[in-house]
Amino acid sequence: MVLTLYGNPKASCTQRVATVMHEKQVPFKLVTIELSKGEHKAPDYLEKQPFGQIPVLDDDGYLIYETRAISRYIAEKYADQGTPLIPKDLKAKGHFEQAASVEQANYDAYAGKAVVEKVFKPMFGQTPDDAVVERLLTSLEASLDVYEKILSKQKYVAGNEITLVDIFHLPLLSLLPLTGRDVYSTRPNVEKWAKGLIDRPSFQSVKDGVRSTA
Repeated sequence: MVLTLYGNPKASCTQRVATVMHEKQVPFKLVTIELSKGEHKAPDYLEKQPFGQIPVLDDDGYLIYETRAISRYIAEKYADQGTPLIPKDLKAKGHFEQAASVEQANYDAYAGKAVVEKVFKPMFGQTPDDAVVERLLTSLEASLDVYEKILSKQKYVAGNEITLVDIFHLPLLSLLPLTGRDVYSTRPNVEKWAKGLIDRPSFQSVKDGVRSTA
């Protein structure tokens, strides 16, 4: 049974899940939800995602939403194919969970909102709040200073092997330069890590728009 992903090809959250599916070599069908037309708030879609957000994964009638939850589901269901993305060793998994918490609290909380303000709002004819962007990016840079120290000792954020947590940072890593702030050049370890993730074939396959693979 082919998995069905409901989302928008250009939306970063859809691209994040699709990157994981490419890493795990899982074919999927994309059903496009047009946000500009309000399709994510339509009654039939709200039956799948009661908060009216994207994406949603349908696995033969099993529905799951929230990008990180979907990604974990895919990584565990297809654990024996593609790139291993969740450690099996208990201590390595502890560091994985630690990094996952850091990503949400100390990275996405700032990077995600800054990208919405500076990149996505103008796409919908809205004016970004530059003062808000400044505060968000200042907080993000403080977090990235810590990332720089962590990545000086290991290749990826949870250790020396790539995990879901690294992918969770995509595609915001590729969009951050569009905010107008150079957050990479003074942090060579962060820059190397970010470039390596952005250059992965899995992300290159989705960065310009997610397409069905089945």
